Amino acid sequence: MTDTMTEATREASFIKIGAEGLDAEDIVRQIRERTEERRRNGEFDLNAIARAERFNLANVTDDDDFFDRYIDCLGVVFNVDINDYEIIERRSFITPLLKRFKKFIWNILKFYTYHLWSQQNQVNQAFHSGLKLITDHEKGQIDKLQKRVDELEARLAALEAKSN
Repeated sequence: MTDTMTEATREASFIKIGAEGLDAEDIVRQIRERTEERRRNGEFDLNAIARAERFNLANVTDDDDFFDRYIDCLGVVFNVDINDYEIIERRSFITPLLKRFKKFIWNILKFYTYHLWSQQNQVNQAFHSGLKLITDHEKGQIDKLQKRVDELEARLAALEAKSN
């Protein structure tokens, strides 16, 4: 890589797109521009960003810390979002008609799926809680065993010192 290469180019080199006519460098640039625009418009909640950074698994080097953070991340993301969302339509000619139609369809589907997704959220929460309980219990057991091993090693060292 040359010194004249931009940061976006360096990062884009990690992105491989196997379709003709797509430029990874341009895509990275567009993402950065859109992110900066959204930041200026106040669309990013700084508290949410701080929480996300706290769970940044890519920077964790310790296996135990990684596992703890991973379980915590599951606790943050286990919910299926069943709230309304903004319908975006980019075809300018019939946008109002399509948006009304999509809202109508969504309202019908929401009636049928709300209960299902609520149940899924309950199942996800139960699985997460169970996993957390199991891992906490195993950690406690491992800590007890490690303490016992340390005690036995100390006794063994004392006995070896006596016999010498």
